[in-house]
Amino acid sequence: MRKYVTLLLTHLASILEFFISIMLSIGIILLSIRLAGSLSNIPNLDVYPNYEDLLDTCFNLIIGVELIRMMYYHTPDTVFEVLLFAIARQIIIDHSSPLSSLIGVSAIALLFATRKFLFCEFDLSDKNIFRASTKVYYVNKILKLSLPDTDEETLVSLLTQKLEEEHTDIGVGACIYFNDCGLRVAKMHEGKISRIEVIRAIH
Repeated sequence: MRKYVTLLLTHLASILEFFISIMLSIGIILLSIRLAGSLSNIPNLDVYPNYEDLLDTCFNLIIGVELIRMMYYHTPDTVFEVLLFAIARQIIIDHSSPLSSLIGVSAIALLFATRKFLFCEFDLSDKNIFRASTKVYYVNKILKLSLPDTDEETLVSLLTQKLEEEHTDIGVGACIYFNDCGLRVAKMHEGKISRIEVIRAIH
Protein backbone atom coordinates (compact mmCIF):
# COMPACT_ATOMS: atom_id res chain seq x y z
CA MET A 1 0.00 0.00 0.00
CA ARG A 2 2.76 2.40 0.94
CA LYS A 3 4.45 1.75 -2.43
CA TYR A 4 1.29 2.72 -4.35
CA VAL A 5 0.79 5.87 -2.26
CA THR A 6 4.40 6.89 -2.86
CA LEU A 7 3.97 6.30 -6.61
CA LEU A 8 0.73 8.31 -6.62
CA LEU A 9 2.36 11.23 -4.80
CA THR A 10 5.33 11.14 -7.19
CA HIS A 11 3.02 11.37 -10.21
CA LEU A 12 0.96 14.09 -8.51
CA ALA A 13 4.09 16.13 -7.78
CA SER A 14 5.16 15.82 -11.45
CA ILE A 15 1.72 16.97 -12.63
CA LEU A 16 1.76 19.93 -10.22
CA GLU A 17 5.26 20.92 -11.35
CA PHE A 18 4.12 20.80 -14.97
CA PHE A 19 0.99 22.86 -14.19
CA ILE A 20 2.96 25.48 -12.25
CA SER A 21 5.52 25.65 -15.07
CA ILE A 22 2.72 26.26 -17.59
CA MET A 23 1.22 29.05 -15.45
CA LEU A 24 4.63 30.63 -14.95
CA SER A 25 5.34 30.43 -18.68
CA ILE A 26 2.03 32.12 -19.55
CA GLY A 27 2.71 34.85 -16.99
CA ILE A 28 6.22 35.46 -18.35
CA ILE A 29 4.91 35.64 -21.94
CA LEU A 30 2.18 38.14 -20.97
CA LEU A 31 4.61 40.29 -18.98
CA SER A 32 7.09 40.23 -21.86
CA ILE A 33 4.37 41.38 -24.27
CA ARG A 34 3.35 44.13 -21.85
CA LEU A 35 6.96 45.27 -21.48
CA ALA A 36 7.54 45.23 -25.24
CA GLY A 37 4.41 47.34 -25.79
CA SER A 38 5.59 49.89 -23.23
CA LEU A 39 9.13 50.44 -24.52
CA SER A 40 8.09 53.64 -26.30
CA ASN A 41 7.57 55.21 -22.84
CA ILE A 42 11.22 54.79 -21.81
CA PRO A 43 12.24 58.43 -22.58
CA ASN A 44 9.58 59.59 -20.08
CA LEU A 45 10.96 58.71 -16.65
CA ASP A 46 7.59 59.33 -14.97
CA VAL A 47 5.82 56.59 -16.95
CA TYR A 48 6.36 52.81 -16.81
CA PRO A 49 8.86 51.47 -17.72
CA ASN A 50 11.64 53.80 -16.69
CA TYR A 51 15.22 52.48 -16.72
CA GLU A 52 15.03 50.89 -13.25
CA ASP A 53 11.66 49.29 -14.06
CA LEU A 54 13.16 47.84 -17.25
CA LEU A 55 16.12 46.30 -15.43
CA ASP A 56 13.98 44.98 -12.59
CA THR A 57 11.37 43.44 -14.89
CA CYS A 58 13.97 41.84 -17.18
CA PHE A 59 15.82 40.28 -14.25
CA ASN A 60 12.55 38.95 -12.82
CA LEU A 61 11.59 37.47 -16.20
CA ILE A 62 14.99 35.81 -16.56
CA ILE A 63 14.73 34.34 -13.05
CA GLY A 64 11.24 33.07 -13.96
CA VAL A 65 12.60 31.34 -17.07
CA GLU A 66 15.37 29.71 -15.03
CA LEU A 67 12.77 28.53 -12.49
CA ILE A 68 10.90 26.79 -15.31
CA ARG A 69 14.12 25.08 -16.41
CA MET A 70 14.82 24.06 -12.81
CA MET A 71 11.40 22.43 -12.44
CA TYR A 72 11.81 20.63 -15.77
CA TYR A 73 15.43 19.42 -15.63
CA HIS A 74 16.02 18.89 -11.87
CA THR A 75 19.80 19.27 -12.17
CA PRO A 76 22.32 21.14 -9.95
CA ASP A 77 23.17 23.33 -12.94
CA THR A 78 19.64 24.79 -13.17
CA VAL A 79 19.65 25.56 -9.43
CA PHE A 80 23.01 27.28 -9.92
CA GLU A 81 21.57 29.48 -12.69
CA VAL A 82 18.58 30.55 -10.57
CA LEU A 83 20.78 31.46 -7.61
CA LEU A 84 23.25 33.29 -9.85
CA PHE A 85 20.58 35.53 -11.41
CA ALA A 86 18.86 36.12 -8.06
CA ILE A 87 22.09 37.30 -6.41
CA ALA A 88 23.06 39.38 -9.45
CA ARG A 89 19.64 41.06 -9.37
CA GLN A 90 20.09 41.87 -5.68
CA ILE A 91 23.46 43.52 -6.35
CA ILE A 92 22.51 45.46 -9.49
CA ILE A 93 18.93 46.54 -8.79
CA ASP A 94 18.79 47.24 -5.06
CA HIS A 95 21.73 49.71 -4.91
CA SER A 96 22.45 48.59 -1.36
CA SER A 97 25.49 49.36 0.79
CA PRO A 98 29.04 48.54 -0.36
CA LEU A 99 29.17 45.79 2.29
CA SER A 100 26.02 44.13 0.90
CA SER A 101 27.44 44.36 -2.62
CA LEU A 102 30.71 42.78 -1.45
CA ILE A 103 28.77 39.95 0.21
CA GLY A 104 26.81 39.43 -3.02
CA VAL A 105 29.95 39.32 -5.16
CA SER A 106 31.53 36.90 -2.68
CA ALA A 107 28.42 34.70 -2.90
CA ILE A 108 28.69 34.62 -6.72
CA ALA A 109 32.38 33.72 -6.48
CA LEU A 110 31.49 30.93 -4.02
CA LEU A 111 28.83 29.64 -6.42
CA PHE A 112 31.35 29.43 -9.28
CA ALA A 113 33.89 27.71 -7.02
CA THR A 114 31.24 25.21 -5.91
CA ARG A 115 30.29 24.51 -9.51
CA LYS A 116 33.89 24.01 -10.57
CA PHE A 117 35.19 21.89 -7.71
CA LEU A 118 32.17 20.15 -6.15
CA PHE A 119 29.87 19.39 -9.09
CA CYS A 120 30.50 15.96 -10.58
CA GLU A 121 30.65 16.04 -14.39
CA PHE A 122 27.94 13.39 -14.62
CA ASP A 123 25.68 15.22 -12.16
CA LEU A 124 25.07 17.58 -15.09
CA SER A 125 23.82 15.05 -17.53
CA ASP A 126 21.20 13.73 -19.89
CA LYS A 127 20.23 10.10 -19.44
CA ASN A 128 18.90 7.95 -22.27
CA ILE A 129 18.14 4.23 -22.19
CA PHE A 130 18.63 2.10 -25.31
CA ARG A 131 18.28 -1.56 -26.18
CA ALA A 132 21.58 -3.37 -25.74
CA SER A 133 21.57 -4.30 -29.44
CA THR A 134 21.41 -0.66 -30.58
CA LYS A 135 24.22 0.27 -32.98
CA VAL A 136 26.85 2.65 -31.58
CA TYR A 137 26.71 4.59 -34.86
CA TYR A 138 23.02 5.30 -34.26
CA VAL A 139 23.62 6.52 -30.69
CA ASN A 140 26.49 8.75 -31.83
CA LYS A 141 24.30 10.24 -34.53
CA ILE A 142 21.23 11.09 -32.46
CA LEU A 143 23.05 12.19 -29.29
CA LYS A 144 26.02 13.87 -31.03
CA LEU A 145 28.57 11.72 -29.18
CA SER A 146 31.93 10.25 -30.12
CA LEU A 147 31.75 6.70 -28.79
CA PRO A 148 34.35 4.34 -30.33
CA ASP A 149 32.65 2.77 -33.33
CA THR A 150 33.16 0.12 -35.97
CA ASP A 151 30.62 -0.63 -38.70
CA GLU A 152 28.66 -3.21 -36.71
CA GLU A 153 29.54 -2.20 -33.14
CA THR A 154 26.63 -2.38 -30.69
CA LEU A 155 26.29 -0.81 -27.26
CA VAL A 156 26.43 -4.19 -25.55
CA SER A 157 29.59 -5.29 -27.37
CA LEU A 158 31.32 -1.98 -26.60
CA LEU A 159 30.23 -2.03 -22.96
CA THR A 160 31.15 -5.69 -22.45
CA GLN A 161 34.57 -5.26 -24.05
CA LYS A 162 35.42 -2.26 -21.86
CA LEU A 163 34.17 -3.95 -18.68
CA GLU A 164 36.34 -6.99 -19.43
CA GLU A 165 39.37 -4.77 -20.11
CA GLU A 166 38.84 -3.06 -16.75
CA HIS A 167 38.21 -6.43 -15.01
CA THR A 168 34.80 -5.21 -13.83
CA ASP A 169 31.98 -7.64 -13.10
CA ILE A 170 29.06 -7.39 -15.51
CA GLY A 171 25.88 -6.51 -13.62
CA VAL A 172 23.22 -3.84 -13.22
CA GLY A 173 24.92 -0.55 -12.38
CA ALA A 174 28.29 -1.41 -13.94
CA CYS A 175 29.65 1.68 -15.74
CA ILE A 176 32.31 2.69 -18.22
CA TYR A 177 33.27 6.26 -19.05
CA PHE A 178 34.39 8.12 -22.15
CA ASN A 179 35.29 11.78 -22.75
CA ASP A 180 31.76 13.01 -23.34
CA CYS A 181 29.53 10.29 -21.90
CA GLY A 182 29.21 7.13 -19.87
CA LEU A 183 27.55 3.76 -20.43
CA ARG A 184 25.75 1.97 -17.59
CA VAL A 185 24.06 -1.41 -17.43
CA ALA A 186 20.43 -0.45 -16.76
CA LYS A 187 18.72 -3.85 -16.95
CA MET A 188 19.57 -7.52 -17.34
CA HIS A 189 17.35 -10.44 -18.37
CA GLU A 190 18.34 -14.08 -17.81
CA GLY A 191 21.94 -13.05 -17.21
CA LYS A 192 22.20 -10.97 -20.38
CA ILE A 193 22.31 -7.19 -20.72
CA SER A 194 19.02 -5.98 -22.20
CA ARG A 195 19.06 -2.21 -21.57
CA ILE A 196 21.97 0.24 -21.49
CA GLU A 197 21.81 3.78 -20.15
CA VAL A 198 23.78 6.40 -22.07
CA ILE A 199 24.73 9.25 -19.72
CA ARG A 200 25.63 12.27 -21.78
CA ALA A 201 27.67 14.92 -19.95
CA ILE A 202 26.59 18.53 -20.42
CA HIS A 203 29.59 20.83 -20.82
